[in-house]
Amino acid sequence: MKTKISRFIAVSVAVVLSVGITSCSGKKRPDVIITYSRGSLCLAPIQIAAVNGYFKEEFENAGYTFDFVEVDTGTAPELIAAGKADASATLSASNILPIQNGLNITFTGGLHTGCTKYFVKKDSTINSVKDLKGKKIGVISQGDSATINIKRILAAEGFKVEGDNADVQILFFPQTDLPLALENGAIDLAGMHDPVAYKSQEAYGFKTLIDTLTDDKFSKEYCCQSYVTTDLVRNKPEAAAAYTRAILKGAAFVQANPEETARIQIENHFVEGDPVLNGKILKILNYNPGIKEAKQTIANITNELKEIGLLNKDVNTAKFVNEHFTVLSGVPESYIYNGDGTFTEIWD
Repeated sequence: MKTKISRFIAVSVAVVLSVGITSCSGKKRPDVIITYSRGSLCLAPIQIAAVNGYFKEEFENAGYTFDFVEVDTGTAPELIAAGKADASATLSASNILPIQNGLNITFTGGLHTGCTKYFVKKDSTINSVKDLKGKKIGVISQGDSATINIKRILAAEGFKVEGDNADVQILFFPQTDLPLALENGAIDLAGMHDPVAYKSQEAYGFKTLIDTLTDDKFSKEYCCQSYVTTDLVRNKPEAAAAYTRAILKGAAFVQANPEETARIQIENHFVEGDPVLNGKILKILNYNPGIKEAKQTIANITNELKEIGLLNKDVNTAKFVNEHFTVLSGVPESYIYNGDGTFTEIWD
């Protein structure tokens, strides 16, 4: 395994805001438009890559221009489809079905693992996945990764998870309502993402049935990944690689500096909350970025959604993965932040 030291240009938040994070209205369209949404603690890598200047450095070195544009949560796919955005980051499992339906994106790197937990009440008699037959499961939406992944888990145990005779009932709630729904008995299991999951467990003492950070099935899967449009990879692969290197550096910084990341997020109004608590949550998650296991994650999801019947059974998994996970030239397998303004590149 070879390593190489890569330096970044330290820039102040003010410089980033005036040079790198601008509106694209009234200007020539930049080569790459990166979208982000406020309120996401776990997608810190894309925020850190902007504030710490990793996007600026990588795009300038590659000879491309970029914009960093705020969008409402969940609207990035619409902008992608309309050709008004080129890159972002997302929950891996939430986008396999949209890709089948024509969303023209390809994943490029894994950002972190372990942001989803499934809870039962502390006095629940449910002690294993097998005990969920006939139970009510609360999640936030049909396409959310918590929904997709619990179906994968249940199907692996032989449950019927689709159709009128499904072995479980899946109900939808706003994420902030899930803890109370579980506590009041409206549901038997709740699938939540951090930081709501962490805070809910602290408040109610919920029992963890499945933690994707430590679960045998999910511990090596990247729940959140970077992605770009297939057009960007086809027409400007060096720009796609610059984006990916920058955001992977962002993940490596978060892994090394969770408390500092929490402070940066709050100071720049990306998220709200207590920086100490947010730092604890970020420290729990695994932000070691990676390529190989990220690609394997997409393969795992694709295969299992075919078996469940959510993805067309005639989809060729290898072809689908090769089309929608791109290993870009010039992007290392991973980065380690050294703490002194440098990164160690990991090449396999």
